[in-house]
Amino acid sequence: MKILVFVKRVPDTESKIRINHETNSVILEGLNFIISPNDEFAVEEALRLREVKGGQVTVVSLGSDDSTTILKKCLAMGADEAVLIKDELGEAYDGLRVARILARAVEKKFPDADLLLFGKQSVGADNAQVPSMVAEMLGLPQANVVTKLEIDGENGVALREIEGAMEKVVFSLPAVVSAQKGLNEPRYETLKGIMAAKKKVIPVVTFEELGLTREDVTPQIEVFRLEAPPVRQAGKIIAGPPEEAARQLVNLLRHEAKVM
Repeated sequence: MKILVFVKRVPDTESKIRINHETNSVILEGLNFIISPNDEFAVEEALRLREVKGGQVTVVSLGSDDSTTILKKCLAMGADEAVLIKDELGEAYDGLRVARILARAVEKKFPDADLLLFGKQSVGADNAQVPSMVAEMLGLPQANVVTKLEIDGENGVALREIEGAMEKVVFSLPAVVSAQKGLNEPRYETLKGIMAAKKKVIPVVTFEELGLTREDVTPQIEVFRLEAPPVRQAGKIIAGPPEEAARQLVNLLRHEAKVM
């Protein structure tokens, strides 16, 4: 069984994000970068499937040379090989562009892949668009935001959370699946895995090798303004007799919160 896992390098969720308002971009100096947390669930699921079904796990990332750090982490976790698709553009917030590049990579480099695993969304752009777009471009069945996955021969069964229930999705392979928290608990790298990962060479694939034109990789989304979330205001404590407190609460909800 050949499994592809797509991962992304993102700022650590505990980092303090600063914005350059002149370029409408995040200031990268001083930021610590990690593998997007949802992608870790995808990597772990691929490793578990390989342990049961056999086969090979290949991890793929679209990004600059700095993305080799997270690819090495995936190798240390137990992935068989890693591939970097070279892209110096950085965060473009254009899910269609990313999906177009990844779909072409699958067609050109991994046409015999049985399963494509993604995190449900990155913690960078948070668009949650790429897995579905890649599935559509490749004409593959898909199951998104999955919390349980079973593969039996040429078929798969996935469970996904919906409001008040669990939805069961049955599909045939090859297919695209995006992982959600709850699917598994990602393992830590082992010392043996870390040492082995250091020795592995990560091949780099260029847009030219994929037959992509400038038009294919030019972002179609332009960022006009990037702002930090507003500072959260302190809560208000309503005191006094119940009737008076109720009147104050209604007044606040109507005139300040404007939800009534």
